[in-house]
Amino acid sequence: MKEPNQGFCLWLMGLSASGKTTLAGLLKEALGQRGLRVEVLDGEVMRSTISRGLGFSRGDRETHLRRLASVAKQLIGPQIVVVVAAICPFQHIREEVRAEIGEFVEVYLDCPVEVCIERDPKGLYAKALAGEIDNFTGINHPFEPPVRPDIVVRTAEETPAASLSRILQGLEALKRIPGPLGL
Repeated sequence: MKEPNQGFCLWLMGLSASGKTTLAGLLKEALGQRGLRVEVLDGEVMRSTISRGLGFSRGDRETHLRRLASVAKQLIGPQIVVVVAAICPFQHIREEVRAEIGEFVEVYLDCPVEVCIERDPKGLYAKALAGEIDNFTGINHPFEPPVRPDIVVRTAEETPAASLSRILQGLEALKRIPGPLGL
């Protein structure tokens, strides 16, 4: 790892239905098996707590992401990895949260909007396409692909297990986590 026992934030970002929540759960288990404590902050879940009352305007989204970054920064500690799963649609806010948190790894879940629409587990894309949801990222609200993500997974082309493996290999290469045998 960068420093012995150094914790960090692993920020999973991508469109709704790109696989963020699924991968956050898999990462919690896999990193836990390597002796790390993992805290997961799911952007959608956190909207009902620290961001209750915020909408989906650009300003409200940015406020929500700043709050997630603040909580993540407070949770990071020795051998503690904080996994944040949030859409995070704007490059400038990604740069801001990276600077705020410091120990930060950005993982982009690259998944075409067409595939996300097909998956649509909560029916949100259908509602946005029908005009029932305003400011829905990827439909009637912009998503800026990241400029320099640390790790990219293509969740439309690979299984969740393959994406997990790619993320773990990336974290090993970045010297953020030890290898599977502690190497």
